[in-house]
Amino acid sequence: MSVLRASLVALVVGGLLLTVTPLRVAAQVPVLLVPGWFDTERDMAALKIRLLGAGWPSDRVASVTFDEPTGSSRDHALEILDALEELRTRTGEHEIDVVAHSMGGLATRWYILTHPDHGLRRTVFLGSPHRGTLVAHLAWGGGRGEMMPDSPFLDSLNTAQPTPLGVDAITIRTIVDTRIVPGESATLPGVPNYELCCPTHAGLLRDDEVFDLVLAFLEGIE
Repeated sequence: MSVLRASLVALVVGGLLLTVTPLRVAAQVPVLLVPGWFDTERDMAALKIRLLGAGWPSDRVASVTFDEPTGSSRDHALEILDALEELRTRTGEHEIDVVAHSMGGLATRWYILTHPDHGLRRTVFLGSPHRGTLVAHLAWGGGRGEMMPDSPFLDSLNTAQPTPLGVDAITIRTIVDTRIVPGESATLPGVPNYELCCPTHAGLLRDDEVFDLVLAFLEGIE
């Protein structure tokens, strides 16, 4: 779905030729924001505000707060399903874009894997531990074991579907990420990756360059 940007249009009114600048038409695909381990929708607020400022109507941007923010990505995937259905009902749209941060990317991938008719169009993974992170040793909750490198969960996910099927995706990582170790874990095979210097792991949600990449990708700007 394309976005109609402001342009000059000539109109004939009462025999006079007038040049006007029409308002930008809000035609953006709805976006669901998915937080990472221990985070909530409050942590996604800066990104949401920026999307609204870029022209997304408020009813087309939603965020998830998981019942157990440190819980299993399998359970989180079911909550993503509910959030997507609510967003579809509200907007009347089937296709949804997702921006997922950290462990939220694993839940998003599990949702894609377990729901072939997932209805996702584009997905951005911000600092997601696709092949695990050694820092998971310091975590807790159901997500802890799943984020361990070579965990049965990641083995199942990466063996069954190393690249999210039916989704146009990108990964964005920072070279100073102290939460995703090794840093290459934030990439996916066959998926374009953007490596930036030097927001923090949490700072990926607030960084100007990151948002420019997210915006260009969601709007289909090459």
